[in-house]
Amino acid sequence: MNLVFASNNKNKILEIQSILNGSIKILSLEDIGCHEDIPETADTIEGNAILKADYVTKNYGYDCFADDTGLEISALNGEPGVYSARYAGEQRDSDDNMNKVLEGLNNVSNRKAHFKTVIALNLNGKQHLFTGIANGNITQDKKGDQGFGYDPIFQPEGYEETFAELPLTVKNKISHRGKATQQLIDFLNLV
Repeated sequence: MNLVFASNNKNKILEIQSILNGSIKILSLEDIGCHEDIPETADTIEGNAILKADYVTKNYGYDCFADDTGLEISALNGEPGVYSARYAGEQRDSDDNMNKVLEGLNNVSNRKAHFKTVIALNLNGKQHLFTGIANGNITQDKKGDQGFGYDPIFQPEGYEETFAELPLTVKNKISHRGKATQQLIDFLNLV
């Protein structure tokens, strides 16, 4: 089966391909000739995933899936949430975003947080949503050089390491994206 993944984020594409383990052939937006930035104007993570999937289906005619992910931090009233990629500004710089989170949590003891990924799948004229959540805490400092985004400051429950310190094979089993993608795989295996 071939499916378009509505992303040009090379890190996300590699992570998803690793989780899928060859069971589904992924086409990127670049592969289908989509070079525009798909608007992410919804005020929820679910809404942005739906917008991206619907954009590809409507404008390019492909069955596809799209994801959106947010880091939601209790002490910051759920921020950065839907604005995770551009929390520190439109330049979408991961270091700036992590620094803003760490500054916001300076002298705060409650460092509980969770990552949430929602995948919207458009398949055969129907839409399906899959949600994965990874609970954990925000560390005091950045640790590790694996992964991307907020991985160096997110320590998943039950682990001493951050996502950025864990091997990809471990992260994929416990991460928000891994959980949502596994639901997607399980669903596609039934189709």
